[in-house]
Amino acid sequence: MAVKNSFLYNEDFASVSYGEAHPMRPLRLRLCRELIFALNLDKIPSGEIVPASAASAEELLLIHDPEYIAILKEADSGCVPTGSAPYGLGAGDNPVFKGVYRWSSLSAGASLQAAKMVLGGEAKRAFNIAGGLHHAHRARASGFCYINDAALAIEYLLRAGKRVAYVDIDAHHGDGVQEFFYNTDKVLTISLHETGASLFPGTGFVEERGHGAGEGYSVNVPLPPGTGDELYLRTFKAIVPRLISAFNPHVLVTQLGADSLYSDPLTHLNLTIKGFIELVRLFAALNLPWVALGGGGYDIGATAAAWALGWAVMNDLDVPEEIPLDFIARYPGVFAEGLLRGGLKADVVSESASVDKTVDFILDKILPSIKNR
Repeated sequence: MAVKNSFLYNEDFASVSYGEAHPMRPLRLRLCRELIFALNLDKIPSGEIVPASAASAEELLLIHDPEYIAILKEADSGCVPTGSAPYGLGAGDNPVFKGVYRWSSLSAGASLQAAKMVLGGEAKRAFNIAGGLHHAHRARASGFCYINDAALAIEYLLRAGKRVAYVDIDAHHGDGVQEFFYNTDKVLTISLHETGASLFPGTGFVEERGHGAGEGYSVNVPLPPGTGDELYLRTFKAIVPRLISAFNPHVLVTQLGADSLYSDPLTHLNLTIKGFIELVRLFAALNLPWVALGGGGYDIGATAAAWALGWAVMNDLDVPEEIPLDFIARYPGVFAEGLLRGGLKADVVSESASVDKTVDFILDKILPSIKNR
C-alpha cells in the first residue's frame, strides 16, 4: 500500500482568540480546512486528514527553557502571571489569553507529529497549517509566536541523526529558527523575506551566515518591498535548489507563511496566490521527505486559500481556478470572488539589482562552503 500524504488538523486549532483587534486570527485554520472539504481535497487517493495531537511539556523542553514553559503554563488561565514581561508575555504582539499554553502545545505537537510521521515512513509529506511559528525564542515569546514548533520538529529530526534543510518563505525573517541552529552544520536554514530594514523583526540580512561550525549554513535573502512573483520566483530558483542539492538533506522542512501575498495587511511583498503555489510546486519538485508548516498570513481568506491549494499541489493534483461561489457566500467579505484566477503579478520594485547582488553573493561565497564541507 502506497504511503499517503498527511494533513494534520484538530478542531481546537481555531478555538482561541488573541483578542478582537489582534491580526493573528486562528479562524483562518478552520477556513482552510473547510475550503479543503469544499474543493473535495479531503478524500483523495494520495492524502488523508490526520487528527493532530498536542506536545507534552517534556517534549517542549527539547528546545525551550523550563522557566519559560512553567510561566507559559501559568498564563494558560488567561491571567498575566507575575514576572512574565521578560518572557515576552502579556503585551503587544504576544498577549496572554485563555488557553495560550494548551493551544501552543497543540500547534507544536502537530509539527512534531508531522516530523515523526515523515521520519517513520508513515507519510512522505505532512502538512501542519497551525505550525510555522518561527519567531519564538528559547525563553521568550515574540511576533505572535509562543512555542517554536519548527525548531522542535527540526530538533527531533536532528536527534534521530538526520540532516535537515529548512526553507522559510514567510514575509518575516525566520529569526527564531535561525537562532536555534546558528552554530551547527547539520541544519541548513534558508529564509526569503521582506528586508528587515522595513519589516519586523529587523533581522535576516545576508551577512547573517552562521557561526562556528554553522558558518555558511544560515542563508538570508532579504527582498525589497514590492517584490512580486517574477523577481521572487527568479531568486528562489537561482538559490534554493542549488543549496539543497549541495547540502543533500535527509528531510525538508518548509515554513509556508502566506503573508507574502500582495493583499496581506501587515507586509509589503506582492506575491499572488498563483506565485505562492508555484513556490509550493518547486518544493515538491525537490522530491524529499517533507514536513510543511503554515506561518504568517493576515488576510485570512487568501491565507486559507493558499494553504488549501498548497495541499492540492503536495498531492500532485490540478489546482482549481476558483473557489466555489456557495462557499464564498458562507463567509461574506472573507473570500474575494475570482481570488484564484489571473496570472502572475508583476514586480512593483526598483531595487531588483540589490537582490541580484544578494544572489551572486550567496552563490559565490556561501554555496562553495556548503559543497566543500
